[in-house]
Amino acid sequence: MSGKLEWRRRDLVNVRGVPMICAFAQNLEEITEHFQAKDDDIVIATYPKSGTTWMSEIVDLILNDGDVEKSRRGAIFQKVPMLEFRVPGEVPPGSEILESVPSPRVIKTHLPVPLFPKSLWDKNVKIIYVARNPKDVAVSFYHFDMMNQLHPDPGTWEEYIEKFIEGNVGFGSWGAHVRDWWNLRQQKNILYIFYEDMLEDPIREIRKVAKFLGKDFSEEVVNRIGQQTSFKAMKENPLTNYTALSSTIMDQSISPFMRKGICGDWRNHFTVAQSERFDEYYQRETAGTDLTFHF
Repeated sequence: MSGKLEWRRRDLVNVRGVPMICAFAQNLEEITEHFQAKDDDIVIATYPKSGTTWMSEIVDLILNDGDVEKSRRGAIFQKVPMLEFRVPGEVPPGSEILESVPSPRVIKTHLPVPLFPKSLWDKNVKIIYVARNPKDVAVSFYHFDMMNQLHPDPGTWEEYIEKFIEGNVGFGSWGAHVRDWWNLRQQKNILYIFYEDMLEDPIREIRKVAKFLGKDFSEEVVNRIGQQTSFKAMKENPLTNYTALSSTIMDQSISPFMRKGICGDWRNHFTVAQSERFDEYYQRETAGTDLTFHF
């Protein structure tokens, strides 16, 4: 059993300057260099804990014209495989699962621009990038790291903030991630969406995504997609709340995969001093860009 679970709580591994989850790092170079994209692939790219599962379910419903029954054909991680996901002895690699997924494939990834597979650029696939304010990301990522056995132990909240600011967490620096994708949005086929905008007006953002994917729906269909992808509906849905995944990977008795899904939960965690320190970090990371986040 120990051999099978050797991926648990391992230290991050540096891949091309990016700290990566140990279990994922082994075949990342192979994915970056040799993953074969298709012309009609759709990629949902995010920094972790920025609304990836939410957007994945929205896109799946859009591609199925709002048909809720079709969306129930499998768990979200089966319908929208994570490209870099790999748990030796437990789950087939995401890149392998994608080989048998019918087109148009929807691919989930947290990979930063430097590790993005070459063929996905060559094919000029459609990419939806979702960004979220870093204070809420840090809080959500901390709780996720506590329950996700693939990740290193996060330590105390005080320690974790420092790791986050240093970019010493899985998938590296939040600032570099959101900036690199922001800078590419007009050169590539990228729709850049903000998590806080999705919270403010989900129907507006669903229409935006549908238009990007070449769909034009009636108000009834858009509202149905909105209802099906509300936080409450997804938290209660075993196909989207990750309870179908083994507790040896995600122990939801520690923290649920879908925790709060709000903007501003950071206020319940940051001290005044931590918030001020983090504000300085945020200003540094967004300096020289027109990126603006709502807190």
